[in-house]
Amino acid sequence: MRVAVVGAGIAGLSTAWSLNKRGHDVTLFEQAPQIPNPYAASGDQHRIIRRAYGAADGYARTITEAFEAWDELWADLGKRHYAPCGVLGISQTEGDEGEEYREGLDRTGSPYQLYDAAEAARRYPFIDPATIRYAYLSPEGGALFPARIAGDLVRLLRERGVAIREGAEVAVIDPEVGRLTLVDGEQASFDRIVVSAGAWVLKLLPDLAGTLTTYRTAVVYLDPPEDLKAAWQAAPTIVDVGGTIDGYVLPPVDGTGLKFGAGIHKRPRQPGEEREPRPGEGEVLRDCFSPPFARIAEYRVDRVVTCAYTFTADRKFFARQIGRVTAVSACSGHGYKFGAAVGRRVAAAVESGDQAGLLRWLRAE
Repeated sequence: MRVAVVGAGIAGLSTAWSLNKRGHDVTLFEQAPQIPNPYAASGDQHRIIRRAYGAADGYARTITEAFEAWDELWADLGKRHYAPCGVLGISQTEGDEGEEYREGLDRTGSPYQLYDAAEAARRYPFIDPATIRYAYLSPEGGALFPARIAGDLVRLLRERGVAIREGAEVAVIDPEVGRLTLVDGEQASFDRIVVSAGAWVLKLLPDLAGTLTTYRTAVVYLDPPEDLKAAWQAAPTIVDVGGTIDGYVLPPVDGTGLKFGAGIHKRPRQPGEEREPRPGEGEVLRDCFSPPFARIAEYRVDRVVTCAYTFTADRKFFARQIGRVTAVSACSGHGYKFGAAVGRRVAAAVESGDQAGLLRWLRAE
């Protein structure tokens, strides 16, 4: 089949990779002049992959397939863009999200090491032991490197004959006939079209507005105090810092920066709206992490990166068949870790027509 993939985030790139391996003629369209798009959700230096998944036991189990799919991709790329540094969780108060992640590991029988407050601070001296109940370390997971993955996937796809159209913004899609029109008026027809346009999907398929909502959020890169830098460089990723901020941390592994993110300040926005950081936004975000981290005011803000995501109401992934179009959103703020597996599953559904099965898998049912 001749298949167009619209959007070169991780879902689009991995779908193109898998379709090409299955023998299909693939053209990949990306609106940005280069891949990865710095404004897209699949960019940035590093992202967490983890077994810990709180109440979402289905996604915790699906991580097994995600790791298998990444291993297939590493074999094709000839290198691993992954640091298996482990995943730490922290609980500040009874029943907080940090505790929910630990309880999920218990339900799925996943191993972890449990540390009381004093031991956690001894191992990770950036933690203030007076502010936490405990911490735990899951060995299954670490940090993926999206920009490196995208760069090598683009190289691999070109070598294998995939047509990659960077700077080619799609303006209109006609799902019934499988035709797309670029902003410059160019038209092309395909047997099937996969729309994996992330935060921009509603511009192309506005009928999905009742299901998907676009949010803007931000992460901050910090320069820690000099005496804590070695501890952070040896740290695991942190899936949740406990308390109420929905906070996570990516350590400065393999040449990356120290990244803090939290769910407390996401707000509905259009994908191109408010993309420049607000004055003081980095400091506000940084200060949310005290507790559980000590001396937070001594961390210097290096830079703030904004990002846009589509979310479903239940924060599960999404797919819908509309004529010849398969629309897929593996976002809701936690989709990157499944990227290679999503691509394999979408490609299989395009080939087989089993859209119901794809949706069940995306929703971890």
